[in-house]
Amino acid sequence: MTKQTTNCFYINNYWVSPAEGLLSCGDEVVRLEPKAMEVLVYFASRPNEVITRDELERDVWHGALVGYDAITNTIIKLRKALNDNARKPSFIVTVPKKGYQLIAAIRYQEDDTAANSSPPVLKESLAINRRSPQYFFIRRIRNLIVPGIIVIALIGLWNLLPLQSKLSADSKNSEILPSIIVLPFENLSNDPKQEYLADGMTEDIITDLSRLSNILVISSNTSATYKGKQVSSEKVGADLNIKFVLRGSVRRLGDKVRVNAQLVNTKTGFNTWAQRYDRQVTEVFSVQDDVTDSIVKALTVKISNQEKRRLAQRATDSLKAYDLFQEGQRLSQVRTKESYKQARDAYKNAIEIDPAYGRAYGAMAVTLAFEYIDGWTENSTEKLERALLLAKNAVELDDSTPQTYWALSFVYLVRKEYDNAEKAVTQAINIAPNYADGYGLLALIKMYIGQPNRAIEINNKAMKLNPYYTWNYLYTHGSAYFILGDYAKAIELYEEAQVRNQNTIQLKLFLVACYIENNRQFDAEWLVEEILMLRPNASISSVEKTLLFSKRKLISILIKNLRKAGLPE
Repeated sequence: MTKQTTNCFYINNYWVSPAEGLLSCGDEVVRLEPKAMEVLVYFASRPNEVITRDELERDVWHGALVGYDAITNTIIKLRKALNDNARKPSFIVTVPKKGYQLIAAIRYQEDDTAANSSPPVLKESLAINRRSPQYFFIRRIRNLIVPGIIVIALIGLWNLLPLQSKLSADSKNSEILPSIIVLPFENLSNDPKQEYLADGMTEDIITDLSRLSNILVISSNTSATYKGKQVSSEKVGADLNIKFVLRGSVRRLGDKVRVNAQLVNTKTGFNTWAQRYDRQVTEVFSVQDDVTDSIVKALTVKISNQEKRRLAQRATDSLKAYDLFQEGQRLSQVRTKESYKQARDAYKNAIEIDPAYGRAYGAMAVTLAFEYIDGWTENSTEKLERALLLAKNAVELDDSTPQTYWALSFVYLVRKEYDNAEKAVTQAINIAPNYADGYGLLALIKMYIGQPNRAIEINNKAMKLNPYYTWNYLYTHGSAYFILGDYAKAIELYEEAQVRNQNTIQLKLFLVACYIENNRQFDAEWLVEEILMLRPNASISSVEKTLLFSKRKLISILIKNLRKAGLPE
């Protein structure tokens, strides 16, 4: 390694001390982990060159086998330490399908003695900060006091606003708050392939509105049930007991796009607001922002500064990456081994185009977690480690979107890290108070840790926000009754869930157990045969590995009944 790669240097306005593993700028001092510092030093030795992943693996990881995500995660840590923006970088540029390029200015100290010392401006203060007994005493006190203050504040807030009270308040306020459903935007383009544009716009506007605490927003799953149907706004309002309906259409012609949107009062049938947008197709995200902003103004909804900041942040600015992400979402809903692989390929391609696309990382993590649950993975430990890394990357890149925290929570749940799972999904709900899937996942966690009554209460909130809820809401409800020993009620809910999804093995396994408890041996044995047709390698041992209950007693009840029904060992 050359002299330049070992000496201290400046990168833009940051001072880098490789030997100490430190970055400093003004009063800010950041410690980098060794591998991140190695990468930074390597970049500094080749400024303005495009460095490939193969070169990083060869020269920094020294030929060791590393996953795609290990390098990506290291780059994310570097950017965070340097306060760099992946979309508007000042330090490290991602060159799609090639590698990375350091664009920041590098300055070395030629004198060996000076090169291994602190930067001139900070030399005295850092000597005090890092070496004196006073510093260590102050730092220790600070490290104790600051987290202590934060913990006390959080405990106080939790005691003042526990989720129990929040759910009760939600039920009281739901009639006061303006309520809205965003119906699926119509694709008026001649090309059916442009359907993703209309679907994506619908989903994103719902997500944005769901972040607001002073409005009740019906979920995207319920909205999707109206796709392709001709139904009046008045009927939708009556069916869902809501006051406003947003309707829209998208027409794309070449590089132009026309979007029509109208906000209808379901009580009067009149438009509260309507607008047509003629823009370049690359401006479609700006149109979504304008529509959301116009709805907020039309409904005179008060929003906090924090909510304004979250609304201003976009998941991606790349239409191509957005297209690939939507394709991945479509494929992941199929829930087969092959469709999950195809979905991950789509997400990976989206990330190559926009490396800061947090939702794509999170969605990729979720497919890996589902593969584990469905028994389609051989090296489960490795898959779950990769899923966790991807989910953490998602939150690092985009902490303003509830879906990234949902993905992190789900991965934690599959790893049986229940406290971490609950913290992550609670943050998703804090970001989006109308996020039905957030409440649904929280209910699922409560069910798996053996709190069935709490799970039912929270799941009711989720189903209120998502009146046309999907099978997994029924699965959570049914499993809560399974824990309570009300097998007849559980069977009723599981069978209804089966009508909505015939391919979910986990659901069928619980239904088998309930049939046994309800003395329906024949039905249980028949269902086991169906499970074995869908998954020939299903067995007691494979099922036992993927059950997510925290209490062994609940796992034992399920396994005992599966064995009685004839599931092989």
